[in-house]
Amino acid sequence: MNTLIDQRYPGIVWTVFFCLMLIFGAISSSRADIAAAYPQVHDLFTAADRFGEPEGDPLASAVYANDELIGYAFLTADMVRIPAYSGSPVNVLVGIDTRGRIAGARIVQHKEPILAAGIREERLAKFVDQYRDKPADGRILVGAQREGYATVDAITGATISTMVINATITRAVRMVTESRGIHPLQAAAPPPSSLATPAATALPPPATATPARPAATAPSPVKAILSAPARPALARAATSPPAMAQPSASPSGAPVFNAVAEDGEPLWHALWQMRKLEIALLVPGLVLLTGILLFQDYLARRPSLLHRVRLGFLVYTLFFIGWYGLGQLSIINVLTFVQAVTHQFSWDIFLIDPMLFILWSFVAVTLLLWGRGVYCGWLCPFGALQELTYQLARKLRIPSFEIPYVVHERMLALKVVILLMLFGLSLQSMDTAIRVAEIEPFKTAITLRFQREWGFVAFALGVLLLSALNRKFYCKYICPLGAALVIPGRFHSFEWLRRRKECGKPCQVCAVECEVQAIRPTGEIVVNECHHCLDCQITYYNNYKCPPLVEKRRRREQRVNRVREQAGVEKGVIDEACPGIISITVKPSLGECTGDAQSPCSGCKAVL
Repeated sequence: MNTLIDQRYPGIVWTVFFCLMLIFGAISSSRADIAAAYPQVHDLFTAADRFGEPEGDPLASAVYANDELIGYAFLTADMVRIPAYSGSPVNVLVGIDTRGRIAGARIVQHKEPILAAGIREERLAKFVDQYRDKPADGRILVGAQREGYATVDAITGATISTMVINATITRAVRMVTESRGIHPLQAAAPPPSSLATPAATALPPPATATPARPAATAPSPVKAILSAPARPALARAATSPPAMAQPSASPSGAPVFNAVAEDGEPLWHALWQMRKLEIALLVPGLVLLTGILLFQDYLARRPSLLHRVRLGFLVYTLFFIGWYGLGQLSIINVLTFVQAVTHQFSWDIFLIDPMLFILWSFVAVTLLLWGRGVYCGWLCPFGALQELTYQLARKLRIPSFEIPYVVHERMLALKVVILLMLFGLSLQSMDTAIRVAEIEPFKTAITLRFQREWGFVAFALGVLLLSALNRKFYCKYICPLGAALVIPGRFHSFEWLRRRKECGKPCQVCAVECEVQAIRPTGEIVVNECHHCLDCQITYYNNYKCPPLVEKRRRREQRVNRVREQAGVEKGVIDEACPGIISITVKPSLGECTGDAQSPCSGCKAVL
């Protein structure tokens, strides 16, 4: 066989062998030379003239200047993989010097949607640059002052992401210092400012590196996060959280951490503690909404009360759930959940934001009881913004338009097509799906509160303009999240919206008045498109608008008038002999009433 190969394919065999050697050599050299793979390391050690191979447990590259060891450079992904909003860890290039101080940090890879789309990389670079000269003992807090801890300022608009980055860096530097025998707690004085100059080469070498990592003794930085202020993030991946990419084992075989602190407490515990105030305001709002839904018939009989309650709740949804708590759900949440179920599922990724987790749990229940309308009509911040914009336009007497029902039915398929496109993209690349999901203006209008590039702002304002002229235009025809909620909403258990046999045959009042066009000309309510505004239920109980009730009222009034004529009692006159009867009364005969003011005759009979 070897002879045959040498005779027929000598050139091909040697060519393939040579290419393989080049490939493996390139892989080996990229692994060996951290400076070639990550040139940013020169910013951390400007005096360095040589970088060693990544070695030890955990992996770290020794940094030399004039053959003197001045520190270590390493990637956090080689030892700590805490899932962030994207479901993937943030990979940070970190350097520490031999005195136990952080020489600097640079983010080399992340998939955070809010950082990728809403916050510039310059702000992210400024955040991690704060770690320079901080002690490498893991005692660093984000946005909080505490004795014995260093502090870094959070990025306004990405608090949770910065906390994950902080936990990643502090855990990684502590692991490296412990494994290399560096004692940062004994380094009371900060390193000289000449660390980034050739004078840094005079640093004394550390103790011999030990392959086994001793047990951690420093207090958990995640535990210390509990003292951070409870101010919510101004922008989170609430709108576009998580492209699910489950963490894999580190190349060195080091343990993969799933956002768990030293004492075994998951990171999301600290985040829930920080947002207790928001949770305390969200849960009563959801309880109130449940009461509104359960007693909707009582409210529908009192239109003015229902209108005030609904207006107040929409304001609560927009300002608290949306702009303050950033509880805007997104189609990316749905795609993330699908990928989590089909791959390795982890609750930690979903529990990292309590507002989103509580809202999704409530929406899941209401989908099975009421259908899509509860979220789209009451809990969606962008939907509330559209609704309030539409009502304001009516107050200003701005003309609106309606789309013919035949065209409307066909346009309903558009949001389903968008949903299928996003789902297909997510199977190939979640990063691409996140970018295309910008068809949702939620991030621009709610999460970032219009503080974004003009193109995104123009798109969001255009959607709001359409919604001012045609009620909830975006929700009806474009929203992929609404299309996704239709699927489980089909299995709702009860029919809460009341209808009469005359609805649609021949009565068309509700169908004409329904501005979201969720009632067919035949009278049926399309639950998949209904936003549960309860306008049709107000008409259902109104005996001046609902034709069947109008007819019953007229017949009753005609009977009363006939009785009055027969009894000889003029319209609007009350029998003074029976003052206890408020309504018009008639006598059983034309004889005199035998009762008096204190004891009305038993023969008097109330007609109304």
